[in-house]
Amino acid sequence: MTASLGKDHPPPLTNPDKVLYPAVGFTKRQMFEYYEFIAPCLLPHLRARPVSLKRLPDGVAGMAFFEKRAPEKRPAWVHTAQVASTHHGSLTYVVIDNSNTLLWLANRAAIEIHPFLFQNGHEEHPETMVFDLDPGAPAGLAACIPVALAIRDLLIDLGLRTFVKSSGSKGLHLLVPLGRTATFAQTKDFAHRLALAFENRFPRTVTATMAKAARGGKVFIDWSQNDHGKTTVAAYSLRAQERPTVSTPLTWEEAATAGRRGKFERLVFEAEDMRKRIATEGDLLTEAIGLRQRLPTFPSSGGTRTR
Repeated sequence: MTASLGKDHPPPLTNPDKVLYPAVGFTKRQMFEYYEFIAPCLLPHLRARPVSLKRLPDGVAGMAFFEKRAPEKRPAWVHTAQVASTHHGSLTYVVIDNSNTLLWLANRAAIEIHPFLFQNGHEEHPETMVFDLDPGAPAGLAACIPVALAIRDLLIDLGLRTFVKSSGSKGLHLLVPLGRTATFAQTKDFAHRLALAFENRFPRTVTATMAKAARGGKVFIDWSQNDHGKTTVAAYSLRAQERPTVSTPLTWEEAATAGRRGKFERLVFEAEDMRKRIATEGDLLTEAIGLRQRLPTFPSSGGTRTR
């Protein structure tokens, strides 16, 4: 391992003026400062979770790659976890449990942070069930909102509280905290049944089929994310888009209002928006941390409703 500066000393920033988002001139320094600011909100959602990292050393216009294995040369305060792998036995992943690790990774141009759904030591029991609403062109974010609201309503009927965040790209993520009360086999089966029920109810606008050819103009409810080997971009992570957008927690009211008024741009936030948003809204996912909910049996009728 590399020599440590100590956990109370932030890691150095190199090449601070390197432009990572050419369209807006957003630099590595700005990314570093963003993650430094957002760390108190972000870190609780990463607690004990191994992460996969999307690195873009030359910025969003350059080559991107996912880094799974933790670098062999790393400071002593960078913690890791072993995760079972189908093809490799097990792999060593980084666990981001302190701000210095977050900033060290930012300096390595790890723009996107993708945690596993489980915590270290509990690989078969996810903390969260997730629904990734991914619109197929020409559908966009507008098409996701009524689907998200309908899923929320169904889950309310089943006694489950659901949180929503933007993907930071073109879709929405619905998060159902469970607190290790179910297995991946159970959450994946439940999510698949829900996606099929919505596909049957709304065949013109919703699909549960993963094939790209079947997703044109429809919202794909990606149920397959509920798997031991899958990761989902973290709340507050930057995204490798043309602009420095952020996967941002939302209120259900602002999602519904954007849908009613057609103001979908109000659900898209960039790094520079987050200081004001945190000051006014705080962390909208705070109540999701540690929330334990029991996964019910999905109703055989597959009933859905809208409000």
